[in-house]
Amino acid sequence: MVEPVEIDPDFAQLDEVSASAYRQAAQTGRFIAGDVARALGLPLPAVVRARDTLLELRLLQEMPGDPEVLTPVSPDAAAAQLTGTVENQILGLQQAVTSIRSTVLSLMPAYFEGRRQRNRIDDLDLITNAETVRSMLHTHRMTARREILAVQPGNLATEQLSGILNPMLAALDRGVRLRTIYQHTARTDLVKASYVREVSAQGAEIRTTDEVIDRVIVYDREVAFLPEQHLRDPGRGALVIREPNLVGFICGVFEHLWQHATPFEPENSVPQPVGDDLKRSILRLMSQGHKDELVARRLGMSVRTCRRLIAEIADELNATSRFQAGARAAQLGLLEEDVTACLATS
Repeated sequence: MVEPVEIDPDFAQLDEVSASAYRQAAQTGRFIAGDVARALGLPLPAVVRARDTLLELRLLQEMPGDPEVLTPVSPDAAAAQLTGTVENQILGLQQAVTSIRSTVLSLMPAYFEGRRQRNRIDDLDLITNAETVRSMLHTHRMTARREILAVQPGNLATEQLSGILNPMLAALDRGVRLRTIYQHTARTDLVKASYVREVSAQGAEIRTTDEVIDRVIVYDREVAFLPEQHLRDPGRGALVIREPNLVGFICGVFEHLWQHATPFEPENSVPQPVGDDLKRSILRLMSQGHKDELVARRLGMSVRTCRRLIAEIADELNATSRFQAGARAAQLGLLEEDVTACLATS
């Protein structure tokens, strides 16, 4: 848990010595005061003061397992730690928050240049603090220049959609292209449909499909956010990827999903193929022996709705169990053909 940051006029300022020390740490991957002093030709007390400044700015952190060694932190993650709580608690200090973010983010080129010099493909950060992730996402929404791509499985809470509506509208107003993929079940969600209606009116493009990969958000094809997979509280952490080849691959996966998804226009009725896709997906997961809870989670619907649809499909197939219904559907080729037509003749 990141402790609230209190900012006052005596808050650490990033001077040239501190910036030079950070650049040196970014190049070597670690901060050892004596080594930095020798490399920069500076007296040790000056480097120690720079170290304290960088620690206060969250630009250095202890190396796991070796607290005597400090390592550089990505400026955007450092800025998020410094400002995330402040933005929510002390609106009157917004100007100071903006100044800190601008100051710390000014070192982004030094951070990436240092990592390129180490010739390591480690352009990613694992952020396990939920407040930090939310703050970073908000920052990227507000600073996106060209494009935002998003895959959003499952249901988003009403407050989540309300929280991103104004930033998304602001991004669209700046000329940013917004494309989002939901599951077909989003079409029956009144809150989500209202959100889609508002952003679509400003030029956003929304599509739905039966199943999607995990949650993915990409900004300007430069940085991608993926959910952390091994936390006890899934969905709170995020893997932040900036390596161009990995980001390009993720964008390619998005484009593949986009080409096979169905446009979502809330003002129009749901196209019939969407219902067929949903039935086909239920049949496929049933044939694989998955439980109702997993089928519902994979398709972004409630367990109650999922069980109702499974019961209807089983009845149409004259099956006495859900597994038998899935197996019979596979035998009849219903997973490959038009589901509605096949069910009518089975």
